[in-house]
Amino acid sequence: MNGQPASILPRAIFDGSRYAVLGLARSGLATVRALCAAGASVVAWDRNESAREEAETIFADALGACTVAELTPETVKGCKGIVVSPGVPINRHPIADIARTANVPLIGDIELFAAARKALPAHGVVAITGTNGKSTTTALIHHLLENAGRVARLGGNIGIPILGTEPLPEGGVYVLELSSYQIDLTRSLEADIAILLNISPDHLDRYDEGFPGYAASKARLFEMQHGRGLAIVDRHSLKQIRPVARALDGRAPVVIEDVTIPGNQADWPALQGPHNMGNSAAAVAAARRMGLTDNQIEAGLKSFPGLPHRMERVDTVGGALFVNDSKATNPASAAPALAAFPPIAGKPRVHWIVGGLPKGDSLAEIEPHLGNVAAAYTIGEAGPMFAQLLDGRVPKVVRAELMAEAVCAAAAAAGEGDVVLLSPACASFDQFRDYEKRGEAFVSIVRSLGGDAS
Repeated sequence: MNGQPASILPRAIFDGSRYAVLGLARSGLATVRALCAAGASVVAWDRNESAREEAETIFADALGACTVAELTPETVKGCKGIVVSPGVPINRHPIADIARTANVPLIGDIELFAAARKALPAHGVVAITGTNGKSTTTALIHHLLENAGRVARLGGNIGIPILGTEPLPEGGVYVLELSSYQIDLTRSLEADIAILLNISPDHLDRYDEGFPGYAASKARLFEMQHGRGLAIVDRHSLKQIRPVARALDGRAPVVIEDVTIPGNQADWPALQGPHNMGNSAAAVAAARRMGLTDNQIEAGLKSFPGLPHRMERVDTVGGALFVNDSKATNPASAAPALAAFPPIAGKPRVHWIVGGLPKGDSLAEIEPHLGNVAAAYTIGEAGPMFAQLLDGRVPKVVRAELMAEAVCAAAAAAGEGDVVLLSPACASFDQFRDYEKRGEAFVSIVRSLGGDAS
C-alpha cells in the first residue's frame, strides 16, 4: 500500500481471509489498514460519515475485496471475525445479535495481534490491566526496557493501536495496556507477563453481571496464559476477588506488595504517592523477569518522565505547585492523588478541584485522605453533589462550576508549599470531550497565570 508501513499482520496468516470491522476511529482505521495490507478482504462500518470516507480512501489501494457497508447478518456472513472498537458496548449493541445470527465471533484488534504472533519474529509480550494505574505502569515498563537498551513498543489502550505499528525485530518486547473492554474481545493472547494492578468498581454499565462480570473480565488476562508465564497481582485482588483467585488457583503469582524496589521513591519525581509505589513494584517485578539488573531499574525509575494528565507537575505559581491529574476519572483513582500530599506541620495543603460527570455518589474511597484537603473547588455536573458531600468535611468548599473559575480561585487562596490538584474523581464528558482535553484546559489556564520561573 502506498507509503504505508509494513503490516504487523503477516500475509501468510491473513491473505485471502475476510473480516468485518465496526468502529472506524483510531484503532478501527489501523485495523482496516493492517488487514488490507495483509491481503484480507474487509467490510467496514461506522455511523460517522467522515470515518467511512477515510475507510474508502484506504480501500482504494486495497488488494482484497473491501467495502464500506452496514454490518448485517448477510454482510458479515463468512467472516472470520467482527473486529469491534473497544468503545462499542457489546452487552447492548445490535452487533452482538448480528454476530450470533451469522455465527461470527466478536473480536478486537488485540486478538488479531495474538493470531499474528506465531509468524512474527521471536518476541515477548507484557500485558497490563487494572482499574487504575495501567497507563503509568505500561509506560514505566516500556521506559525501563528502553533505558536499559532493549527494543520495546507501547500499544493498546495507552493510545497507540498495536496494528498501526510495524513488527519488532527478534528479541523485542510488546508492552500492552489492556482495558477490560479489550480483554472482552480477546480470546488467545498468551502474555509472557500478565499484570493486574487492582480492581475497583468501574464501567459497570458494560457488564450485566455488575462488578463480578467486570472482575471476571480482568481475570481472563491470567486465564489466557494457560498456567504459563509470570502473573503479577495485587494482594487484595488475589485474596478477595473471587474470579481472580479462581484464575490463579494452583499458580504462584508475584504479589505486588511483596516486591522490593531498588532506590528511594523521593528520587523518582514522576512517581510520587502511595499508588505509584504499587505501579513501580509491578513494573520492577516485570523488569526483573526480563533480565534487567537492579542498577538498570533504579536508573530508569529516576529518569521516568511520567505521563500527561497523571500526576503531571505543571508549574509553580506563588509558591504553590499545580498538578494535573485529569486521568483520575473515578474516586478510587483520585484517592491516591490526595494521599500523595500530606499536611506539613499539621496544616492541610491540597486545594482540590473535583467534579465532572459523576461515577457514583460516595466519598468512601476518598474519605481517609480528606484531612489533606485545605479547600475543595467543585466543577461540572457533579459539582453540587460534591459540594454537599464535602460541606463540613473539609475546611472550605467553593462552588466554582467552571474550570477557569476553580483554577483562579485556588491560585488566589494557595500559598507557599500548597498544592492545587486537579483530580476530578469523575468523567469529563459533561464539559470536555475526554480527560485529555480537560487536562489540557487546566494546563493552559495554569500557564496563563505566569509561573514562578517566568
